[in-house]
Amino acid sequence: MKQIIQSLKTGSTKVDEIPVPNILPKSLLIKTSKTLISAGTERMLVEFGKAGLIKKARQQPEKVKMVIDKVLTDGLMPTIEAVFNKIDQPLPLGYCNVGVVHEVGCEVNNFNKGDRVVSNGKHAEVVNVPINLCAKVPNKVSDEEASFTILGAVALQGIRLVKPTLGETIVVIGLGLVGLMTVQLLKANGCRVLGLDFDQNKLLLAKKFGAELVDLNKDDPLAIADIFSRGRGVDAVIITASTTSDRPVHQAAQMCRKRGRIVLVGVTGLKLSRDDFFKKELIFQVSASYGPGRYDPSYEEKGQDYPIGFVRWTEQRNFEAVLDMMATGALNVKQLISHQFDINEAEKAYKLVVSNESSLGILLTYPGIEITDDTRKVLLSTDNNIKKSINNKILNKIKVSFLGSGNYAASVLIPSFKATGVELNSVASHNGVSGVHVGSKYGFSETTTDSDRLLSDKTTDAVVIATRHNTHADFVIKALKTQKHVFVEKPLCLTLEELNKIESTYSPSKILMVGFNRRFAPQVQKIKMLLENIKGPKTMIMTVNAGKISNDHWIQDSKIGGGRIIGEACHFIDLLRFLVGKTITNYKIQFMDSSTKDTADIQLRFKDGSVATIHYYANGSKSFPKERLEVFAQGGILQLDNYQKLVGFGWNGFKKMNLWQQDKGQKACVKAFIYSISKGDKSPIPVEEIFEVSRISIKLLNQ
Repeated sequence: MKQIIQSLKTGSTKVDEIPVPNILPKSLLIKTSKTLISAGTERMLVEFGKAGLIKKARQQPEKVKMVIDKVLTDGLMPTIEAVFNKIDQPLPLGYCNVGVVHEVGCEVNNFNKGDRVVSNGKHAEVVNVPINLCAKVPNKVSDEEASFTILGAVALQGIRLVKPTLGETIVVIGLGLVGLMTVQLLKANGCRVLGLDFDQNKLLLAKKFGAELVDLNKDDPLAIADIFSRGRGVDAVIITASTTSDRPVHQAAQMCRKRGRIVLVGVTGLKLSRDDFFKKELIFQVSASYGPGRYDPSYEEKGQDYPIGFVRWTEQRNFEAVLDMMATGALNVKQLISHQFDINEAEKAYKLVVSNESSLGILLTYPGIEITDDTRKVLLSTDNNIKKSINNKILNKIKVSFLGSGNYAASVLIPSFKATGVELNSVASHNGVSGVHVGSKYGFSETTTDSDRLLSDKTTDAVVIATRHNTHADFVIKALKTQKHVFVEKPLCLTLEELNKIESTYSPSKILMVGFNRRFAPQVQKIKMLLENIKGPKTMIMTVNAGKISNDHWIQDSKIGGGRIIGEACHFIDLLRFLVGKTITNYKIQFMDSSTKDTADIQLRFKDGSVATIHYYANGSKSFPKERLEVFAQGGILQLDNYQKLVGFGWNGFKKMNLWQQDKGQKACVKAFIYSISKGDKSPIPVEEIFEVSRISIKLLNQ
């Protein structure tokens, strides 16, 4: 299918061939008929992409701080690689979609196949959208009109925050699409409206919709607002402009009466003058897009609606209200359509968006697509003729496929596998966009959104699972049943029930390996060698300065990510298990009082009497090393900082082993997996240890 993709690196926009997405639970698969380009938002994205690195950094100072923090913890080169990988990722554009439901996901009761719906789906021939971000289109509303619904909801939410009453005076600064719809919806509320803009065409439209006008090219907005409000000051100002200037907020404050309200819907500079707000006790609020539910994963992704008795107007109910206003004629958007393009002419449309030519509503039209199994894959131009070797053995006959093409897979795992010389066969992704990007970049034969098809492909020898944690167990079991070698990113699974199923499915004829890469790091291998001659028990302290992750991050969700102990701390349980080389006989955990359970002390005791403690902390400073290992044994100490600096204290025959840059063992881990397949050897990590570490990680969380 065709989809519009933008490069954050260059700002270029193109129509790309993407696999049709699969339907997900509590979602709708929609065949698109029309989409609307949100000129303000999408113009900003295109201009950001075209900016140089320095200008990009200036526009996102909070991201610059994150980069600096990463340099302090991980070093310069890994940070540079991470930044360039992030910028290299493609961005699917659009969020104003109209189409017909092609397929209804499970647990969906209020939509049917054939329903005409609006959604915040992308500019693509087919989109998969969660149900709470969809609404049915009334018969009286055309597809062209319905495409304005999402922007109409943005306008409506700003108005709801203002809480206008009949007869109030409201100023709208910025008369683009959102501003012009705001004018109409305010008039429908019985308000007197004053519209401000520089564009003559937009001012004329606002006048048709009943607004009084301020031409910012020649008029004094403060003087006119004073007359408009009969000398009292306006009741409220809604800012729908898009500018870096602080002037709109300053002018809004000057226009308002005492205790007036200002709501920012657009994007402006926010250098506020305390004097403006202090004297009048003004209320200032920023509107969160479409309404309550926005940016709440439970509402948007999981389909959990808010009870209407407690939240009357959610995102979805705002969509419905806007459509009802269109159906009655109270909201006229036909006059807002300035241009229409076929999806194949999208590049022309975006040239118009960033040009100085006057435009308003730019619609994209889709001819329709027949969805078949073949549309869920895209063949790629490959470079699989390049053959590399490991220990002089050509590995081009080993075909590897990937489930998942997220940031870690794209920046670490896929390059590591490619470097071994294997043939990269197929890569599956949820929405298809990232799959096409990494598939083309690294030379995969094809990309798909159909994971079952990938797993059943008889030409694939090994499957790499790099999806969200809650999918790991199911994919591992399916891959083992189809007689494939499996490399799964940690964790192996999230529950004991899943672990038992994996154990019962596993057969020694195929390699099952978890990406416990720390044990393959060169300095860890050196520590293991130095410990070989130590007969007595050891004491180990692993300090992990993990850093804070927000409570709403998917890894903190017990059903999706499993929490950070199962999802991340398992790395360090495996590392210590490897270094001691003996079974863990006793284990316990003590959490700091926290809702996320991501700051804890873990104590391990081993069969040979060795003891180890893992300090897994999310409440530390990023200026401290992220991972530090200390080993005490027979009067000597080994200290490893961030897999870059290893020092021996009182250690006979060893003083230090330092690297130019951090090496956590990812490449060596992958290389060992592929080499074992080529040689017909057992897994580089004994499967018994994988099951042991997985079981302990799960049990620790449930102690």
